[in-house]
Amino acid sequence: MKQDMIVILDLGSTENTTIARQIRDLGVYSEIHPHDITVDELKALDNVKGIIINGGENRIVDGVAIDVNPAIYDCGYPIIAIDHEPAKCDKKYADMPSEADIKSFLFDTCKAEANWNMKNFIDDQVEIIRRQVGDKKVLLALSGGVDSSVVAALLIKAIGKQLVCVHVNHGLMRKNESESVVEIFRNKLDANLVYVDATDRFLGKLENVADPEQKRKIIGGEFIRVFEEEARKLEGIDFLGQGTIYPDIIESGTKTAKCVKSHHNVGGLPEDLQFELVEPLAQLFKDEVRACGVELGLPAEMVYRQPFPGPGLGVRCLGAITRERLEALRESDAILRDEFAKAGLDKTVWQYFTVVPDFKAVGVRDNARSMGYMCVIRAVNTIDAMTATIERIDYDILEKIADRITAEVPSINRVVYEITKKPVATIEFE
Repeated sequence: MKQDMIVILDLGSTENTTIARQIRDLGVYSEIHPHDITVDELKALDNVKGIIINGGENRIVDGVAIDVNPAIYDCGYPIIAIDHEPAKCDKKYADMPSEADIKSFLFDTCKAEANWNMKNFIDDQVEIIRRQVGDKKVLLALSGGVDSSVVAALLIKAIGKQLVCVHVNHGLMRKNESESVVEIFRNKLDANLVYVDATDRFLGKLENVADPEQKRKIIGGEFIRVFEEEARKLEGIDFLGQGTIYPDIIESGTKTAKCVKSHHNVGGLPEDLQFELVEPLAQLFKDEVRACGVELGLPAEMVYRQPFPGPGLGVRCLGAITRERLEALRESDAILRDEFAKAGLDKTVWQYFTVVPDFKAVGVRDNARSMGYMCVIRAVNTIDAMTATIERIDYDILEKIADRITAEVPSINRVVYEITKKPVATIEFE
């Protein structure tokens, strides 16, 4: 069943995601598109029922006030405008309209149906994937995280054995992560899985590289190179599946928003990419991705798995990566996850991890002065990864974690708890 859609045109608002989620919560699908979308591009979208032109503080780009394509007003769609004075529309709002106003626009003016749900979304995506892929094969990077797992399940539903999953161990995985991925996907889910151990290759490329953006781009680019090499061993690989979700796209920058950080599956792709992308989750927020996974029948432990960035521990081993600090990071992270599970926090905290910065501090070990690394613990809660609050951890639990880390990881002599919300901080450190 094709889902009705409301298109939000981004004219510089910082509230695009807020209004998009509000519309979806009312049961109508919504997508955010750039202000300069053409009439042909708009009409190519399925089941558009109305348009919201969402103006805001970022409307001035390079000293010029941007505007939508004037021909949009003559397309025949109902239109409302927020913080913007268009030539003609159904209604104008100086600020965000109320929920009652949104409801009226959706159901009275646009005559939209409340048919946005995961079953319909999956049915639509299956049809879109089959139409895009045809009888070709799709290569998918399967990290075992929520996004790639849901993409894998969705692609398997759509094209079955035409999907080839590749798990790349880049040496930046959490403790026992690769072993777990192989066990779950190859042995339990019978996925067509190729395992590649590229630890030395990635760490070699990252040697002496301290800049976070450069690290992300190296990791993203090298991922694609590995896939290209694997694809050459296979026949009929024309597509690359990716678990890109909407917050990835927003944080990597839009025409009216600055880049927060580039994501390996958005900003890190090489210009000579040899595959066409398949990104069925690109318009979903994180909680919607999980709901999609549940609808697809994935096990709860997979759907609610701890979020993990594409560049892995590479963006938590701050500065230039060394094998010593990487191992300290891996072990401290395993201890944190173990203690959170024992305390039941793994079921209530959205994301928690450790970070090891590139400096040492003086400490005391074996009654002598010693220099060791600092371990930073971060634990946050969020719905859509666009904002995040801090989990208030009991001090007894924190003290136990600190005691274990400093006792079991000799190169670490300090443990601190980070308490900054997003914004102003991001969830990750790099």
